[in-house]
Amino acid sequence: MNIEEVREYCLAKKAVTESFPFDEHTLVFKVAGKMFAISGLERMPPQVNLKCDPERAIALREEYDGLIFGGWHMNKHHWNTVLMESIPPKLLCELIDHSYDLIVQKMPKKKRLELGYES
Repeated sequence: MNIEEVREYCLAKKAVTESFPFDEHTLVFKVAGKMFAISGLERMPPQVNLKCDPERAIALREEYDGLIFGGWHMNKHHWNTVLMESIPPKLLCELIDHSYDLIVQKMPKKKRLELGYES
């Protein structure tokens, strides 16, 4: 997947916004104001930082050595950097979903209800 495909996939999710809060080259996707995906648009090869469960992060880094690694400029315990054009698109979508879901799960129940995540 390229950055435009990743962008479209992220923006199709409920309550997602995009912005450039750091500079004009760092695209950030947030759900209800919390970051779940970050991409440095000038970084080559194209990559995206995604939040990840710490145990899963370690397993992914081992299985996809050199393609998924500790989050660049992020807390490496909770974030992975993923070379988006080098892994299968289905896996990248799963990782984006996982990152998004981690943020939604941490929201207070009232906020989840307000946004329609729970009934």
